[in-house]
Formats: sequence, C-alpha cells, structure tokens
Amino acid sequence: MNHPSSFSVCVYCGSRPGTRPEYLESAEATGRWIGANGGQLVYGGGRTGLMGAVAEATRLAGGRVVGIIPKALVDKELANTLCDELHVVDTMHERKAMMAARAHAFLALPGGIGTFEELFEMWTWRQLGYHDKPIGLLNVAGYYDGLLAFVDQSIRAGLMNDWQMGLIESGSELDVLLEKLRQQAPRDRSAPLLTQNI
Repeated sequence: MNHPSSFSVCVYCGSRPGTRPEYLESAEATGRWIGANGGQLVYGGGRTGLMGAVAEATRLAGGRVVGIIPKALVDKELANTLCDELHVVDTMHERKAMMAARAHAFLALPGGIGTFEELFEMWTWRQLGYHDKPIGLLNVAGYYDGLLAFVDQSIRAGLMNDWQMGLIESGSELDVLLEKLRQQAPRDRSAPLLTQNI
C-alpha cells in the first residue's frame, strides 16, 4: 500500500446530505476509495452533511483526514475533532488556500454554492497557471447535468473555449474518475503544491 499521504485529494461537497440517497452514497464511496488506496482527504473540516460522510468513511477505511475550517464555522458546521489534522483558520481565503496547497487533486461532489465557488476557483486558478493539478466533477445521479449544459452554452456563446472545459474531468463513475485524477496528479509529490502565491 502507498504511503498514507502519497495521494492527497481535496474534496468539495455539501454541508447538507441532500434529498437523494445517491449523494450520501457517493460521499461514503469517495472516502472508502481514498482509504483503500492509501490516500489522504483534505476537506472543509465539518461533521455535517456530505462533508462529514466523506471524512468519516475515509477515517474508517484507514485513510488520513485533514480538515481546515474557519473559526466562524466551527460551531455551524460542527468541527470534526476526529481528523488526523484539524486546522482552525481565521478566514475563508486562508481555508481555501491551505486546502489547495495540501492537495494533489481536487474533486467536487454534489453541493451548494460553496462547492460551486470552490470548484470554479480551482478551475480558474488552473486556467491562469497557478497550479496544474487535476480537477474532477462527479456527476452523481445527473446532479451536474444542468451545470455542464450551461458551460457548453458558454462555449457556444463564445465566452469560453473548449480547452478550458478540457481542464476538468467529469463523469459519473467514481472509481474511474478518481483513478484518472491519481494518474494525472503531479509525479513529484514533494514539490510545492501551488506554483505561486494566490
């Protein structure tokens, strides 16, 4: 088995469980995959919703869990004291920068506006050359169909290019998507994880 932190995945997902059982199942399956593959989860540090589910599943499967949460959300999102590392930071900007710096790849599961914002920020940073780490979008039960259609509309409208869409991997099969991210992750895992300050 690989060293516990040989592949570090930052997972963005909802602090609510959502209405469909597939959302929770995908979060738990993500955690089990990370643990089974000797990986590390980097996430928002909460115990609620899909966030809590992916963290607990990672922990139970033997994976390492790094939670990063701003002080203002410690009570609201119920900070997860079972993390191997729990970092309580001052601001959301600090949280997101630390999450990005600790990861070799990014994966968005179903979530709300916080998840959308984090996904699009990492996508934008990659486009601008701040990092070259893979980004995955897990389209659980068609959750992201509308978003993908909107992005396609933006391309047709001439406000995005096909190459920008090529900067993310999207799919509905978790194992396939995570393996793609692992294969595309930086080979030198000891190198700085962001090429420059954001």
